[in-house]
Amino acid sequence: MIKPLADRVVIEPQEAQTKTASGLFIPDTAKEKPQQGTIVAAGPGKKDEPMEVKVGDVVLYGKYAGTEVTVDDKKYLIVKQSDILAII
Repeated sequence: MIKPLADRVVIEPQEAQTKTASGLFIPDTAKEKPQQGTIVAAGPGKKDEPMEVKVGDVVLYGKYAGTEVTVDDKKYLIVKQSDILAII
């Protein structure tokens, strides 16, 4: 598993929705990149900036935040704590 350093966290993004609330299916070309996910690993934080998020938190993050990585055919996102917008 990935062990993030300093104030970084590893997020497992939620799957993009394939169906609208009214029941219409969304084609792959029209799906938006998800901006919500679950934290699966968190770094220890910085000396002057403690970690405010923990493993298991569901968070919202910026649309273009972080770096995408693939481990064992699963996609993860590594972001800084400052790129997290909110805890849900």
